[in-house]
Amino acid sequence: MLTGIQHLHNFLRWFVLLFALWTIIKTMGGLGGGRQFTKSDKRPALLLMITADIQLLLGLVLYVGKDWFKVLTSGGGFMKMPAQRFWAVEHMLGMLIAIILIHIGYASIKKDITDAAKFKKVFWFTLIALIIIFITIPWPFREIVGRPLFPGM
Repeated sequence: MLTGIQHLHNFLRWFVLLFALWTIIKTMGGLGGGRQFTKSDKRPALLLMITADIQLLLGLVLYVGKDWFKVLTSGGGFMKMPAQRFWAVEHMLGMLIAIILIHIGYASIKKDITDAAKFKKVFWFTLIALIIIFITIPWPFREIVGRPLFPGM
């Protein structure tokens, strides 16, 4: 069961990346000002937040199911082991920070601020979150922690 959840978690990263890029591109058009923040501008940010939350839930199931939380309580020796450190700390913390930034960006849409400020906040929070996501994804070229681009391949 955990293997299936891991494959789903691996596959859904593409949707998170796609929705993050869509959100960034969509909000770039409003950075210059003069454009109204519409429902179609909100949609990619909402889809990004939803898929990121699903990823978080799947990740938490994997984190607990694969006992990575026990690595944290086993003492400080795991910090010298790159694979254990990546999965127990770096990946989880990086993705959690990215999801928090995505939520902060989306929450700014609901605030009573100018449309230009909405575009700016969603753009920057999503861009920073995307950079963190790119850094903490276990890409195939990462020797010790790499995962395939597509699950099961």
